[in-house]
Amino acid sequence: MKLKPQELLDTIDYSKLPSTGWMETPNDFSPGRWPYPAKVELHKALGFKNAHEWRADEEDWHLPENWQDIIHQGFKARLDKYRSFKVFMDICVRCGACADKCHFYVGGGDPKNMPVLRAELLRSVYRKDFTMAGKILGKLNGARVLEKDVLKEWFLYFYQCTECRRCSLFCPYGIDTAEITMMARELLHEVGLGINWIIEPVSNCNRTGNHLGIQPHAFKEIVEFMCDDIEEYTGVRINPPFNEPGHEVLFITPSGDVFADPGIYTFMGYLLLFEAIGLDYTLSTYASEGGNFGFFTGADTMQKLNGKMYAEAKRLGSKWILGGECGHMWRVVNQYMDTMNGYMQEGSNLTTPRNPITGTVFHNAAQTKMVHITEFTADLIKHGKLNLSPERNDHLRVTYHDSCNTARGMGLFEEPRYVIKNVCNNYFEMPPQTTREQTFCCAGGSGLNTEEIMEIRMRGGLPRGNAVKYVRDKHDVNMLACICAIDRATLPPLANFWAPGVSVTGVHEMVGNALNLPGQKKREVNLRGEPLEEV
Repeated sequence: MKLKPQELLDTIDYSKLPSTGWMETPNDFSPGRWPYPAKVELHKALGFKNAHEWRADEEDWHLPENWQDIIHQGFKARLDKYRSFKVFMDICVRCGACADKCHFYVGGGDPKNMPVLRAELLRSVYRKDFTMAGKILGKLNGARVLEKDVLKEWFLYFYQCTECRRCSLFCPYGIDTAEITMMARELLHEVGLGINWIIEPVSNCNRTGNHLGIQPHAFKEIVEFMCDDIEEYTGVRINPPFNEPGHEVLFITPSGDVFADPGIYTFMGYLLLFEAIGLDYTLSTYASEGGNFGFFTGADTMQKLNGKMYAEAKRLGSKWILGGECGHMWRVVNQYMDTMNGYMQEGSNLTTPRNPITGTVFHNAAQTKMVHITEFTADLIKHGKLNLSPERNDHLRVTYHDSCNTARGMGLFEEPRYVIKNVCNNYFEMPPQTTREQTFCCAGGSGLNTEEIMEIRMRGGLPRGNAVKYVRDKHDVNMLACICAIDRATLPPLANFWAPGVSVTGVHEMVGNALNLPGQKKREVNLRGEPLEEV
């Protein structure tokens, strides 16, 4: 990342428009503007027929000979299958209400990152191929022929959309631009164009059950290392069960929480919580991933990766599934899981989740049989079931980032805040136009958390970074809490760039720090092994 924050801000000029019309503006594939292509062997192994070698900065992308027909047939099939897709192609009146709502447009000023224009890249081909007016009037009707530069333009801009759905919030017609991006990416995969930052995790998950490719024995060993640290810090030994049938709850969380900090501290918080309440649960080394990069690839891949959760719950005889802090995992669970894989509940022990400690029945999870960890913990706190010492987090001045998928995808606003306010004493909200349903994206979601496009990520992270800087400067905030594993990976560099001095944590790391367990020794360090100023 060559630019300093002020230098990046100086490059943004919303009044500077291209000298040519948007259809004639050439694509810019200079270094840093495109994610690396998927490895061919991985792409092929997942069943993509036209996987091939190519580079975005080369003139010839080595497309299949009949690539236009493949795209046309794929487009038609999706219009026939998804009524919402056809509606989204037809009803936009280009009012511009979404124009300034995208974080990539805010941070870069490129008109093609206005959601309305990004969607026009696809709609223009739709009009030419599938509407009478487009076929007759052509460009006068906003229609154009699908040529190679158009396809390249799709790749360039539909991989500058994080599917966060903030633009959809402001659309008077309710057009879900994220689903337009999903369709565009599916069509690109039809002709062998995918990116490695997505395909490699999908391939790993397909083979091992998690995005990071952690083998079952390694998964177990990593968790046991965490238990060693917990014993050192608290004096309490935890021995979590793995793959054991007959437990009431199957717990599934993103593998990012097992692999790297700060996610591992969140995982340690889960283990402490379950030990404190005596939860009857098991982990699985096979369903060792709650996230779903198939969501960024295509519906069939998303369905396959999601299905392992129901399959494992059925195999183990669990009554319900408790899910950890993740973003897109919950978008898939709440919006697609029951429709895609609900049939897999047949013959299982799955039932409407009931908190065994408080007796609360989670009727909102009656269809999916899956409860979010912050809903579960908030319920425990509300019923006085946790012994907490929030003063152990007094060195933290905390704000909360609403992860896009849990906020706009499932309306989870209050439970994380309720938990945070009960486990720490210093909490401050970011400005209201940047939180809850209006939250700004981390700019690394939907598989864009890759290093080669770091400047694009920092540009897209400007609105979120600016809000974090605001509470840092006004309230001395030094910790940004979130409930998404991708956020825990993408927000540290974003905060370091736009608001230095602010670290990132999962909510259950703070729960683990505040939690008192029977038989524990005096807590002298937090879950990061840092000395506590006061206990």
